Amino acid sequence: MTTAPLIRVQAQDFDLQAEIDTLTQGRQDIGAVVTFTGLCRNEQGTLSALELEHYPGMAETEMRRIAELAIARFSLLGLSAIHRYGKIAPGENIVAVIAAAPHRQAAFDGASFMMDFLKTSAPFWKKEHGADGSTGDWVAAKDADDAARDKWR
Repeated sequence: MTTAPLIRVQAQDFDLQAEIDTLTQGRQDIGAVVTFTGLCRNEQGTLSALELEHYPGMAETEMRRIAELAIARFSLLGLSAIHRYGKIAPGENIVAVIAAAPHRQAAFDGASFMMDFLKTSAPFWKKEHGADGSTGDWVAAKDADDAARDKWR
């Protein structure tokens, strides 16, 4: 039994274990759960925070579209994706993807697919805030992220 993807864009932090429990509660058909959690890093002490912005409504719609593609392509039994916005300090959660499937490879592939497309297709932007009080420019997209996405085509 496949369930609709659980998609959220929120300012507040999330509890990864609670999210896994929500996705798997009462399910005995799930044989594998793969999670990915993206954290804010401090860039060797030079970063005090990342500021993440999104296009409200459109971000959730695009995340849902990607999740539905992943569910169909990898026969996932469930998929959750949570993305935060606002100022996020080093060590804090930014994003979580949780993929549930009958077998491990489908769960791994589904989670990777979701992240590769989320990084490149969903309307999120980030700006670095320096530990010295400076504010950087909006961070440009990376060719490596496009290459990771393109391997799924």
